[in-house]
Amino acid sequence: MKAAMAEELASRTGALTRLREYISEVRAEMRRVTWPNKQEIYSTTVMVIITTFLFGGYFMICDKAFSALMVRILNYFSHRP
Repeated sequence: MKAAMAEELASRTGALTRLREYISEVRAEMRRVTWPNKQEIYSTTVMVIITTFLFGGYFMICDKAFSALMVRILNYFSHRP
């Protein structure tokens, strides 16, 4: 019984130690991060928005073309005797 309790306490202590080490390592790594400045954030945000609209337009054109193609194919085969 005492061995089980000692083992449980050791595992909890080990878990707490690992948690403390993890938090310490995360803090150390976060100090090394180079954060983007306001201009970099603005320019990348604008680039993402422009790219999103370009891809949206591209996929809209593809969708219209494939839809027209499917309508033609379905009409061709549905009006055949």
